[in-house]
Amino acid sequence: MSQNHSSEPTRDASVIVARDADGKVAVLTALFPDHGGEYLFLPGGRRESGETPEDCARRELREEAGVTAESWRPLGSYAMTLKSTARIHLFEATQLTCGPQQLTPSEEGFKLMWWPMADAVKAVGEGRFLLQGGPLALLLAQQ
Repeated sequence: MSQNHSSEPTRDASVIVARDADGKVAVLTALFPDHGGEYLFLPGGRRESGETPEDCARRELREEAGVTAESWRPLGSYAMTLKSTARIHLFEATQLTCGPQQLTPSEEGFKLMWWPMADAVKAVGEGRFLLQGGPLALLLAQQ
């Protein structure tokens, strides 16, 4: 009898380091009561049916940050957990055009900020990011 891992991710996700012409990156913050407070994260989310990882990244960046990008650089693809085949796809987006956020009802508390890369990386070391994809994407985008 196999174990049910229904809490394991089943759909791929994309996370984006959106870097503007001044080198600042889009950083989001929101309250996560189940985790004890407010945390930072990068734009990103789960892939919808029929989307490629880059399609997902483009949609999530537009929704969560109100940003479109002309240039995309893949940073890698990694397993989310050992018990799931779902992967997280990381991207760097540049040559940005900014507009209004297009938040879904579940994203209404998301606040967008633009941080210098060094400050975002410092926040990684301080444990201020909740999920692992953002910190990894930031570190890879520095290369």
